Amino acid sequence: MLKTLIKILVGLGIIFLLLSAFIEDVGTLIWAIIFLGVGLYLGLRPGGILRKEQVIDSWGILIEDGQGKADEVFQDTENHIRETKAPAIGMKIKKMAPGIIKGVLGIQRDFLVVINQERIRLDPYQIFINARDYGNNLDISWYLTYRPSFFMAILSLIPFVKIIPLSLSDLDLFDQQDLTAYTTNCHHCLLKAVEKQMLALNQDFSKIEKKSRGFLGIS
Repeated sequence: MLKTLIKILVGLGIIFLLLSAFIEDVGTLIWAIIFLGVGLYLGLRPGGILRKEQVIDSWGILIEDGQGKADEVFQDTENHIRETKAPAIGMKIKKMAPGIIKGVLGIQRDFLVVINQERIRLDPYQIFINARDYGNNLDISWYLTYRPSFFMAILSLIPFVKIIPLSLSDLDLFDQQDLTAYTTNCHHCLLKAVEKQMLALNQDFSKIEKKSRGFLGIS
């Protein structure tokens, strides 16, 4: 339902934009901006909203009796990423919600957000790492997402302009290599943090599933 509404709004925006250029009418142009603005806002909703439609790849594990170690996992993962000296990586802890209403109600969770800032084409591909208590256990996961900024979304509407990739298929070979390396690096760093916690609990780290569930299939 929401996807259909977004497509209709963006479609109307493009039609009105072309029509305004043809008939040179300011009112039509204003409607084009309104339709595009609302459509892009509903589709992207940048900031503290993390929607399931944005997820490209993911991985997770539940560590038994690991409660109370979420902050330690965040810090260890961040330290491991910095130690790899991966180029142009930005990191920060941010509260995220799965939708606007839940965000307003304060239903949020902490994520370590990792961004590849090496080139503009990879900026939309952000990794969200979460660690939280689940009863006596520790639930750990990461999500590779596609979340272009509002400005990037505007650029993507320009015909014949491929500055901003609309999908993974729009990335060239080098971009895909860098995206895979960036995601794999974060995955391995989180695995090191997980291994530390499991060894402290005398649990067998070698038996866990290390392959991600998604397009890249990171392991």
